[in-house]
Amino acid sequence: MSMNGGRERLVVIGGDAAGMSAASQARRLRGPDELEIVAFERGHFTSYSACGIPYWVGGDVGERDHLIARSPDEHRARAIDLRMRTEVTEIDVAGQRVRARDVDSGAESWTSYDKLVIGTGARPIRPDMPGAGAPGVHGVQTLDDGQALLDTLARTRGRRAVVVGAGYIGVEMAEALINRGYEVTVVNRGSEPMSTLDPDMGRLVHKAMEGLGITMVNDAAVTEVLTGQDGRVRAVATEDAEYPADVVILGIGVRPETGLAQVAGLPVGGHGGLLTDQAMRVRGHEDIWAGGDCVEVLNLVSGQEQYIPLGTHANKHGQVIGTNVGGGYATFPGVVGTAVSKVCDLEIARTGLREKDALRVGLQFETVTIESTSRAGYYPGATLMTVKMLAERRTGRLLGVQIVGREGAGKRVDIAAVALTANMTVEQMTALDLGYAPPFSPVWDPVLVAARKATAKVRAF
Repeated sequence: MSMNGGRERLVVIGGDAAGMSAASQARRLRGPDELEIVAFERGHFTSYSACGIPYWVGGDVGERDHLIARSPDEHRARAIDLRMRTEVTEIDVAGQRVRARDVDSGAESWTSYDKLVIGTGARPIRPDMPGAGAPGVHGVQTLDDGQALLDTLARTRGRRAVVVGAGYIGVEMAEALINRGYEVTVVNRGSEPMSTLDPDMGRLVHKAMEGLGITMVNDAAVTEVLTGQDGRVRAVATEDAEYPADVVILGIGVRPETGLAQVAGLPVGGHGGLLTDQAMRVRGHEDIWAGGDCVEVLNLVSGQEQYIPLGTHANKHGQVIGTNVGGGYATFPGVVGTAVSKVCDLEIARTGLREKDALRVGLQFETVTIESTSRAGYYPGATLMTVKMLAERRTGRLLGVQIVGREGAGKRVDIAAVALTANMTVEQMTALDLGYAPPFSPVWDPVLVAARKATAKVRAF
């Protein structure tokens, strides 16, 4: 029986992709007379694209509001009681209630629930070192962060930027600042940028970034942010050197925001994310669901749980949760680990397992790397791309693909993502009926060239 008269109450923690997708889908299936929906968001914005922030900062996207898919008032118009600037501070699982605090007034109150959705997202990794909180040092996780960075760029006379970290956010912010006319240095702990790629493919990204005028510093950890007499950032220091900076961007990555859930005794995995079943229900808890950047997902290739914070997954999780909360049935089977990015005109894509991932799960594999062109070689505008493919030894099962190239390279990874999901072998891939005309690809698409080469290699065993 509902705690709320005849209606059930759904409480949602977090007003971005997973939480509000779940709320919206549940509302489509159940009207306000059946289901009351209360959502809490501690920030100023709902349903926005954090992935778009580097392109807003860089000037490709003209206005902040272009990144907002649905405003708080649009959600409220659909009978969702959305409480902005309100942070949930405690989940009482036994009592089926949450405690929330008004960020501005400090007032606290309890709200009971029949069903709970946790969409608390991720928090940026902030290095524990001197000066990390100084004015001029910025993360780029939320729209508030993006606005604060743009305000700093508008006030700052100098044109030197240091980006700490060379993952997706790092390389995208390097591009944004190059576009704004800054001198950009990227300081990276790894041996090559983009640790989601194997180092040999990361090296291609490294060379291309340097070709764009970005200074790449690899195998270097920032130990301190140095400040001037005015307290503002003036440089970052590693063990070996100092790099002058008028602005510093932290692109070190994120961790799941699961502190609340852990205190409440909800299960988390080895990466710190909540563990759910295929219906996105928190394991062992009938009336609690979780999705988005605060959960771990099953990697269909490795068979292991993984932490992959991406907006595509968050929106799918929300759809699944909302369908289940709304009385329907849906599942999220898992992911293959597809991601695509760019730095200026260089496109970077990957799906499936890297070499070290395959080794970690005990797979025997072969790798092939080929260079081909985005179009027929004789067609104007053809550019080179490099495709690396991993296939399981003997069986020939596709395990992973990485692509680095210019226009037309990145989205080719989707061919491999579908093949991985379908559990195809590289030999089966060679027969795929892909679209061909000289403006779009060579007669043999680069992904299929790699598949042919991989087929020959795995057959040798």
